[in-house]
Amino acid sequence: MDIKEEDTSEESKKNHIEYYKSLTKTISDIKEEMQDEEDPVIKNHLEKRIEAMEKDKMRIKEMFPDIINE
Repeated sequence: MDIKEEDTSEESKKNHIEYYKSLTKTISDIKEEMQDEEDPVIKNHLEKRIEAMEKDKMRIKEMFPDIINE
């Protein structure tokens, strides 16, 4: 993964933390939606969305390892 210097600025960190928190909320919301969903195609789509968001969260954790503490 290429990390640019501007990606690790304090402003960027603040924005990434906010985004990280929103991803966590969105993933939680999608998991709730999946409980009520019966269509396997839709469930699969929701699972793929969660996977993509989890990858994004992992990328942010790699950029800012102390993000959990904030």
